[in-house]
Amino acid sequence: MKRTIGVLVVLVAAMSGCGGDDGGVTVEGAWARTSPAMTTAGAVYMRITASEADRLVGASVPASVAAVTEIHETVMAGGDMGGETTTTGGMGGEMTMRPVEAIDLPAGEAISLQPGGYHIMLLDLAEPLEVGRTFEVTLDFEEAGEQVVEVEVRDQAP
Repeated sequence: MKRTIGVLVVLVAAMSGCGGDDGGVTVEGAWARTSPAMTTAGAVYMRITASEADRLVGASVPASVAAVTEIHETVMAGGDMGGETTTTGGMGGEMTMRPVEAIDLPAGEAISLQPGGYHIMLLDLAEPLEVGRTFEVTLDFEEAGEQVVEVEVRDQAP
């Protein structure tokens, strides 16, 4: 009996670190794009589905990855640019990245964090993100609490 309980405890602990379903939130396809050697910023992308309405309200990574982690969105630039980072878009317009307080997660709807949209921004990288490297990001959900997800550094989306 003690052995069975011990095995169950180990299995539950192992499953909770997989980044699958935790508290009604499923995270899939977590990845980060490689970064050039002189770049001090990076981004993490993924798909998030909540079984009940929730919000992604924060994220963090170990200091060995980046000093600052923020939730961002990329939008067309216009009007007041206070504190936003601007880049020239491929269609002649300017895109801007700006921090957001949260990302709403409607029940049962997959929300994609992807290039050109919502993403987890990594600022002051400790070292360049290189293909094949993995690291953990801790996502903080308003209702579901924290979930740790493994991120793979890739050249392009999985």
